[in-house]
Amino acid sequence: MNVNQHPRAAQKRRTRKAIVDAAIALLARGETPTVNDVAAAADVSRRTVYLYFPSFDQLLLDATVGALAQASVDRAIEQASDDGEARVGHLVRALHHVSPEIEKLGRSLIKLTVDGEPPAEGAPRRGYRRIEWIEQALSPLRDRLDPTRWNQLVGALAMVIGWEALIVQRDVCGLGVAEGEALSVWAANALVRAALEDERNAGAPASRS
Repeated sequence: MNVNQHPRAAQKRRTRKAIVDAAIALLARGETPTVNDVAAAADVSRRTVYLYFPSFDQLLLDATVGALAQASVDRAIEQASDDGEARVGHLVRALHHVSPEIEKLGRSLIKLTVDGEPPAEGAPRRGYRRIEWIEQALSPLRDRLDPTRWNQLVGALAMVIGWEALIVQRDVCGLGVAEGEALSVWAANALVRAALEDERNAGAPASRS
């Protein structure tokens, strides 16, 4: 069973989402929330907040970046109707169209994640939002892929979409914004096509010698 589909892992993702969503809601009201405020709004304990976020700064960064990106990502995905490959392409472009200020926040979020203490066993350190966006973009293809191949595709796309990919493009490959975006779109669409081709081949009758 894929780790993201395990009942405990799914519950941990929901808990993390509840914590981040509570922080987003408090920030949206113009408040400067405390750990206790977020815990109360998410209906979890203070200890649970720190199990998922080793530092409160990491939580606030995660919430801020998510709030800034959510609306543009939702619009981008829905522009492509029921074309799964096109929806993935729109998702990639939406995540690349970020201001220097948001990119700086994203880099800070990664640094806090890398430098922080390990989270609770089995709990995602971050990225649940990215997984949800990828699954939303791919939704028209879900019935065309078996569960194992679906999970494989979601995981593979998570590796080429998001902050890590953007940083590799900038810092390792020396690519500009447009070049990096085009590369991520190409890689993401190649993965989608490969998954669909694998599915077709798996369903084809074996050739007779």
